[in-house]
Amino acid sequence: MRIVLQRVREAWVRVEGREVARIGPGLLLLVGIGREDDEEEVRFWAKRVPEIRIFSDENGKLNRALREVGGEILCVSQFTLYGDALAGRRPSFDGAAPAEKARALYDLFLEALAAEGVPVRSGIFGAHMEVGLVNDGPVTLILERPRAK
Repeated sequence: MRIVLQRVREAWVRVEGREVARIGPGLLLLVGIGREDDEEEVRFWAKRVPEIRIFSDENGKLNRALREVGGEILCVSQFTLYGDALAGRRPSFDGAAPAEKARALYDLFLEALAAEGVPVRSGIFGAHMEVGLVNDGPVTLILERPRAK
């Protein structure tokens, strides 16, 4: 699983010109599901993301988590996070999970995040989306656990 996490002041998603999701201050997550991903991986990140301390405290240190600041999460599915552009000029997406598996794990991720007690919104899986955001910082993390070989 690959997640690009961005701290935002606000973020939104539009599909065919219609806004389908919007959040205020919080996290925008671009979420890629890989071929090797499973429920355990999804649950690990759903538990971890709300606990990452990337919001400033009164001293300006990144010392507060999403829950502590009352933030929201906007998730956007993005299989292109598994694009490999090392060979040729057209990226290969072979590392991405097939659509059916990816949709099931993405939906589980949304449910597991919500179960952690944080407000969660989502774009539409598989749709062509316009994603807008106002970065805060910017603070951006790339989240992925190394795979055992």
